[in-house]
Amino acid sequence: MNREMSISKSSQKNWIAEVELQIPFHDVDMMEVAWHGHYSKYFEIARCALLDKLDYNYPQMRDSGFAWPVIDLRIRYIKPLSFQQRIIVRAEVAEYENRFKINYLVRDRDSGQNLTKGYTVQVAVDMLRGEMLFASPPILLNKLGVA
Repeated sequence: MNREMSISKSSQKNWIAEVELQIPFHDVDMMEVAWHGHYSKYFEIARCALLDKLDYNYPQMRDSGFAWPVIDLRIRYIKPLSFQQRIIVRAEVAEYENRFKINYLVRDRDSGQNLTKGYTVQVAVDMLRGEMLFASPPILLNKLGVA
């Protein structure tokens, strides 16, 4: 049976985190629109909130002997973010068996309108050997509650 099909809905609830942010002045250009490069920072803030929820943020990753570099980042800009706008950034685990893929959705806090979406892909690297793994290590599966 596919491992993802055997996951209970209650464990998947831990696979989502949302953060509220306000677009600061130092992130916008002279048109008061957030510079496109800052979106990855907003994704990172939500990803860290998700990893905290899983009790497997970057210090725990390092302590478990694995680095998890981002090897792919995709962003689809739907509508611009503007100065002082309040947004909700949602991070959700999408894949975990051979890579760690997290989907993101940015929406306006007040209207709920979708503004941006994207994803990151991370892979496990054994820090002692410096080798990329082709399957996620058991520590990630344990943290997700699927092992």
